[in-house]
Amino acid sequence: MRKLLNTLVVLAALASVSAFAQQAQQFGDYIVHYNALNSSLLTPEVAKAYGIRRSDSRALINISVLKSVNDLPAAAVKAQVKASGRNLTGQTRNIDMRQINDGDGAIYYIGELSVRNMEMFDFTVTVLPEGQGQPFNVKFRQQFYTE
Repeated sequence: MRKLLNTLVVLAALASVSAFAQQAQQFGDYIVHYNALNSSLLTPEVAKAYGIRRSDSRALINISVLKSVNDLPAAAVKAQVKASGRNLTGQTRNIDMRQINDGDGAIYYIGELSVRNMEMFDFTVTVLPEGQGQPFNVKFRQQFYTE
């Protein structure tokens, strides 16, 4: 279901303060794409299809891992993904990530957490692609608005 991936990418671009900056980091042949947004921005159909609770006070983190091989377009790869978010008061929340496999070959990892209005999180994501010996660490900051 490429619909969720496309919806998340579009919504992240619209919802993100840094919409003009690509939210991805490259590690050799691997590219890790990431975003976080309020789950209320998802359509009810998409949220229901993936078991995501829609709410202004819920955030969704989305991670995808792609690998480039030679001159071929980058392809999705499976990975172990762990994520946590720390707000500015120092409270850390571990985020349970789950894998979503799209019939079109897309693979992404989503997790949810509760948020408050204007709460800012520093996210730390550890990604270990299949067959890779060392994990990649991605860090990013996101502020959420619930009102």
